[in-house]
Amino acid sequence: MSQFILEHKFGLGGVAIGNGFKQISDAEAEKTLEGAWEAGVRYYDTSPWYGLGLSERRFGHFLHNKKREDYVLSTKVGRVLKATKNVPETMWNNPAPFDYKYDYSAEAVRRSVEDSLQRLGVESIDYAFIHDLSPDHNDEYEEGTTWEDHFEVAKKGAIPELEKMKEEGLIKAWGLGVNTIEPILKTLEVAKPDVFLSAIQYSLVHHNDALERLLPAIEKSEATLINAAPFNAGLLAGQKRYNYAGEMPDNISDRYKKILKIAEKHKVNLVAASLQFSLAPKAAGTVLAGASKPEQVQENIKALEEKIPAEFWSDLKHENLIEQKAEIPA
Repeated sequence: MSQFILEHKFGLGGVAIGNGFKQISDAEAEKTLEGAWEAGVRYYDTSPWYGLGLSERRFGHFLHNKKREDYVLSTKVGRVLKATKNVPETMWNNPAPFDYKYDYSAEAVRRSVEDSLQRLGVESIDYAFIHDLSPDHNDEYEEGTTWEDHFEVAKKGAIPELEKMKEEGLIKAWGLGVNTIEPILKTLEVAKPDVFLSAIQYSLVHHNDALERLLPAIEKSEATLINAAPFNAGLLAGQKRYNYAGEMPDNISDRYKKILKIAEKHKVNLVAASLQFSLAPKAAGTVLAGASKPEQVQENIKALEEKIPAEFWSDLKHENLIEQKAEIPA
């Protein structure tokens, strides 16, 4: 069972703050972070990848005025940024002027953490996640390399280097931040990570694979789990968007519509149901969701406390819309 304890059940993710789905201004980002702090959020997750450094800069601009012991902060390693006049085409809207290179070696990971500390304006990071070391990025790595090739580099480089940084006090914990399950299982075979950030894998509309393979592996290990993207990057919060790219599969669309109908029948707020469902497994200590407006964060915090009738969950199971053995909120 997990020996690593997560301190906060909700965290603010940094994709939207890095202009992930639309461009927002520095002032809007600052207001969102202020709103999150006022709502009691004390766990913040970002990455050099988000907005090519923009998300970290914005988080840092806000957080460096707070006492470091008052909040938990995580970021990622695996891409090294380099200033450029020719900013590459990415998912980010008007990102910072940087190019990036995947690199999971010890030297790159050390540099990545040091660069992040500077952008964030802090002296230490709580959790460092090896980012996007995963089959869904095979098309993006340099030609001829796969995630397994990069995993071999990380096994000799990133993983021991992060353990070393833990000993030095630069970070408190490490793990992977990925959108698929295989890399998490593989890491558990070769190392003793503390915490994993698993995105889009455990939500109301998509959780059967995580239920079968991910949660049992986490429960057997000494690690713990942060379930990220509980709305599948927007769908379950009412956006016409499923995950970070690509089209919505028909079976997901059908399931969503049926879940929505049952939610309406029981007058259940789907945001509340989604957040609480992703936090329900005993292996999961935190649910992580992004926001680009202060009211979104405040709504999420309130939604975590909303009472959801047991009949809603039993109807979902009866209609086979969620797995029979899925843990439901108490």
